[in-house]
Amino acid sequence: MAAGRRRVVVVGGGFGGLAVVRGLRRADCDVTLVDRQNYHLFQPLAYQVATGGLSAPEIATPLRRILRRQRNARVLMAEVSAFDLERRQVRLDRMANGAEGLLDYDELVVAGGSAYSYFGHDTWAPNAPELKSLPGALELRSRILGAFEAAEVEADEAARRAWLTFVVVGAGPTGVEMAGQIAELARDVLHRELRDVDTSGAQVLLVEAGPRVLSSFPESLSHRAERALGKLGVTVLLGTMVVGVDAGRVSLGDADGTREVAARTAVWAAGVTASPLAASLATAAGLEVDRVGRLPVEPDLTLAGHPEVHALGDMVVVRGGDGTVVELPGVAPVAMQQGHYTAGAIRGAADGPFRYRDKGNLATIGRARAVADIKGFRISGFPAWVIWLAVHITYLIGFENRLLVLTRWAFSYVTRNRGARLIGRSEL
Repeated sequence: MAAGRRRVVVVGGGFGGLAVVRGLRRADCDVTLVDRQNYHLFQPLAYQVATGGLSAPEIATPLRRILRRQRNARVLMAEVSAFDLERRQVRLDRMANGAEGLLDYDELVVAGGSAYSYFGHDTWAPNAPELKSLPGALELRSRILGAFEAAEVEADEAARRAWLTFVVVGAGPTGVEMAGQIAELARDVLHRELRDVDTSGAQVLLVEAGPRVLSSFPESLSHRAERALGKLGVTVLLGTMVVGVDAGRVSLGDADGTREVAARTAVWAAGVTASPLAASLATAAGLEVDRVGRLPVEPDLTLAGHPEVHALGDMVVVRGGDGTVVELPGVAPVAMQQGHYTAGAIRGAADGPFRYRDKGNLATIGRARAVADIKGFRISGFPAWVIWLAVHITYLIGFENRLLVLTRWAFSYVTRNRGARLIGRSEL
């Protein structure tokens, strides 16, 4: 690092953090990106890895490769354990050599993201893996494909039905997309390959505590999505809560009481909680987090009393100019726009407080099925699916990944096949 240049430390290599680093490529500063993984994950497509549609390297790109031409940026693979805001230092644990360390900064950006919340029932996690990480997606892929393999050799009919029952918890975009993909995998792909079991009879349950699927979409699109799921064979259970998850069994509660479903595979896609980094930063700044662990930040995304500390993404809530909290959706475009804004602020180019420009909502349900809410235009079916494809290809990082994913999707569309159906976690 050059002497006398500003030192910018960015914690988190997700959409927000990476947008900050890339936005500083021509700035007169030295940037250090810290992440506990060595890759950037295109999280919106993690469910495609979980269902064999894509392989892990197609949606995960090494951070060093992304930043290889940015001479003022370096990458450290480490875990952040604490912040000292007075000394302007970040404490690092679990560095690549197993050591601990300290990073000095002039400007700090924390973009730790979020994880799914089990609503105080973390013991459910081993039996219902989450879908916000690459390890979670690979674990689910092994479980889903393994369930079909087990059903193929299971002689007991009740046990076979349990292997062929899949429960997806949460009917947001990820849950809807996951349920549709499992149903298509059973009916369009494995139905033609397995010999001793009829996978077209697989039962996919989509469990939602609220009154409709895709609650962030207009009600008309929610109803269209629900109808599309029904055509795929997905059973949507609205107004239903999960009250227990055990190995081979999911307990559900609704207005009629509690019942148990024999299911060997459960997928968790409900509720979110902020990264622990939010609480750590709040403690250092003397602030309090909200009920889901999010850190309050000023309209310019800085911490109160610490204009040199910026926080963004799913782990924060933004205060409006009048002190009220501005609720922003926990989606990639928010983090990316906040990252671009923060890079501008560090360069001295930001003009006024952060303002989110909502470009719309997209969710795919299955092959040639999607819904889109874009600037008031409500689109469903094949046109929405084409828009969904174009947007996701555009936002993927790297020409090679875009080409691979586009080719894979085109082949899958024509042949109804999925080529990344390996049981195991060898891609990590």
